[in-house]
Amino acid sequence: MANVWLQIKRRIWTAENGYALALCLVAIVVLILTSDQAPQWIYQGF
Repeated sequence: MANVWLQIKRRIWTAENGYALALCLVAIVVLILTSDQAPQWIYQGF
């Protein structure tokens, strides 16, 4: 059973998937850090 999980991990965790995951995490962190306040256009109608 452990051998099956190891094969699945090896098949899913490739270099490309690792790079894609890292890029996604960096984009999320940048999005969180740069959105310190809400944009003003949301509140123009109120």
